[in-house]
Amino acid sequence: MRTEGDFIKINEWLLPFSWLFETAVRLRNALFDMGIIKSRAYDVPVISIGNITVGGAGKTPHTEYLVRLLKDHMKVAVLSRGYKRKTRGYRLADSRSTMREIGDEPMQMKTKFPDLTIAVDGNRRRGIDRLTHDEGTKGTDVILLDDAFQHRYVKPGINILLVDYHRLIIYDKMLPAGRLREPQSGKNRADIVIVSKCPKDLKPMEFRVLTKAMNLYPYQSLYFSTIDYNDLVPVYGDDKAPLPLHTIQDRNILLLTGIASPDQLIVDLKGYQTQITQLAYADHHHFSRKDQEHINAVFQAMEGPKMIITTEKDAARLRTAEQLSQDVRDAMYALPIQVRFLLNQEENFNNQIISYVRKNSRNSILAKRKDDHKPKDGNHTGDRPRTISFRNN
Repeated sequence: MRTEGDFIKINEWLLPFSWLFETAVRLRNALFDMGIIKSRAYDVPVISIGNITVGGAGKTPHTEYLVRLLKDHMKVAVLSRGYKRKTRGYRLADSRSTMREIGDEPMQMKTKFPDLTIAVDGNRRRGIDRLTHDEGTKGTDVILLDDAFQHRYVKPGINILLVDYHRLIIYDKMLPAGRLREPQSGKNRADIVIVSKCPKDLKPMEFRVLTKAMNLYPYQSLYFSTIDYNDLVPVYGDDKAPLPLHTIQDRNILLLTGIASPDQLIVDLKGYQTQITQLAYADHHHFSRKDQEHINAVFQAMEGPKMIITTEKDAARLRTAEQLSQDVRDAMYALPIQVRFLLNQEENFNNQIISYVRKNSRNSILAKRKDDHKPKDGNHTGDRPRTISFRNN
């Protein structure tokens, strides 16, 4: 089955190099599988969220979903490698941290969840040891590993694999011809597989076809999620009110992105406004002085009324850009996204996660208590996952 809107592009002439890369990856995985290279398990619940493709499957919004699900019940920590940060080693984020110190995705989460424990370390073992033993964080109840599916030196209690609906791994090829980091057989390590970025109106027949195509083992759980967009928020100036997405229909849009796969975002925004000028940069792109001057010029040349839309991840980097004009700053808004599960799967997913954390928690209180808390952030159900009680489901 090839999905409508499929974004897969294979560079056939690079396939010989892909075969060489695949051989090396298979050898590495075999060494882990045979125990020659050791994986380490921990006595604290560890949940890994990742994929086997390069970028764009929705790791950060799914990690944020888990944060919302768990943070009111226990002390949650997120551990990331802090891709493209300018620092080294272990670093614990605080209110003074910058994108250059911890990376754009951790910065995005720290901005959204100021009280959340967020650490970065390329050595995940060391990062977990620091989180569970340092004085300020040793009470951590559960650790979320962001983008760690290939980091096999850590053996998570739950391994979540994300598969982009528009780039199904069953049709992709290994790097550099395609975007696979490892053969699709790597999905067998996952406890949970989530087909992400699904159309909201996916038909029951498509669910069945996708389930068969993924060809999972009985021990693996399969879920389907989609992306919901929230109101646009100003990148500069907290005093400005958010804008409902439908208000963009009367404006010319400059879509500014530095993400792996902006294609679906463009498709979705064109449902509101067809007049979209796109400036697309590489994933995690650092906006240089020249880039900022180009953004200023492109926006100035556009006819009004106009505005700039960017992603939350790009906003984390753009907030430190010093050469953007005041007009650009005043017109720039970030588009927040949230994960929503399809097929009424949300409760099953929540229960699977919470049951694992409860049964494996070092804190015996978590294994006994029942949740009677009300949601603390947000005024409607779209703001957070449904609250699930800590009882045996």
